[in-house]
Amino acid sequence: MNIDFHYGVIYVVSRLAGLPVADATTVAHACQYVDDATTPGLLYFAGGERFERIASAHKIFDYENLFNELNRLVWTPFHFLPAGEGNTLEERAVCRPDSKVAREVILKAIAKKGTDNDLHRLGVTLHTYVDTWAHQGFAGIESDYNKVSHLEAEDCTPAQWFEHIRRATDHLVDDVEAEVLSRTVPLGHGAALHYPDQPWAKWHYVNGKGQRVVRDNLPDFLVAADMACRAVQAYCAGADDLNTQPGLKAQEKSVLRELLSTSVDTDENVRLQVIHDWLAAGAFPGLQEELVAYIPKGPGSWKHKATGIKVKDDGKSGPVWTPAFEQSDYRKFHDAVKEHRFAVIQEILPENGLRLV
Repeated sequence: MNIDFHYGVIYVVSRLAGLPVADATTVAHACQYVDDATTPGLLYFAGGERFERIASAHKIFDYENLFNELNRLVWTPFHFLPAGEGNTLEERAVCRPDSKVAREVILKAIAKKGTDNDLHRLGVTLHTYVDTWAHQGFAGIESDYNKVSHLEAEDCTPAQWFEHIRRATDHLVDDVEAEVLSRTVPLGHGAALHYPDQPWAKWHYVNGKGQRVVRDNLPDFLVAADMACRAVQAYCAGADDLNTQPGLKAQEKSVLRELLSTSVDTDENVRLQVIHDWLAAGAFPGLQEELVAYIPKGPGSWKHKATGIKVKDDGKSGPVWTPAFEQSDYRKFHDAVKEHRFAVIQEILPENGLRLV
């Protein structure tokens, strides 16, 4: 999923679930920031203090990163959560929507309510949770399930198709096909281009196991939004079960369906602006408000507010640590990322018969 869902839709469902504006903004920001936190390693302060960060994402088509085995620490816990279903390790590593593992992960985050970074932890975990719908059928390890051939999509013009390929392959030759991408990008859904993340897409392909996979994203994305709403409702209620939560109301689902099915620009930021406009116009029942601008880097970003670092972190001129850093969204987010990864990799997956790192 892209920023329109991870930030825009998660904000909307968080508000509809009962969170106040500031809390819903924090949850949505943390949810999207999972895709933008690409700087790992120690943050060095001028006075000698240090703060450890881990990356929760890589640039999707950074090939050196993709071939690094350590990326199981990124793709598996944050983007392609294994369902633990099947007989072989490869089968059990495949991501499935709302799996038993996914429920355990989201409930563990909800149980953190009352800690100083509980909203950040909820946002981080919601990213992983809703991605189980978008990324179903793919794995965060090298797998034949990630190989894609005979990829076709409805309502895709030749011009749109070549634009998908251009965006996906960046500097590579223009005539690269999905079969070639399957060999070049062995992790996740790289060979499927942007189709898994587009709410309206109807598409199909043949995976490396020879299985024909048919996908209709809209129903899946609507279920993901409803379950995200239930997760936030469970957090608000201090409950340990999503099934007992009401989820989105019928009218709320109807508006969201219309939004996701009609906002079909391939630019995710344009789609986010549509959500902003609908919110401001009062399209969602009971909500008429501004969506706070999401700033991933530079002035106004969580990192800049916490450290003063504008964009590049070269380690040569460290910021000055103050007690305010400990209360910053940046610190709380990165601690939430560390907590989430530990819970997934060291606790939940081994308990479900998966030891991937």
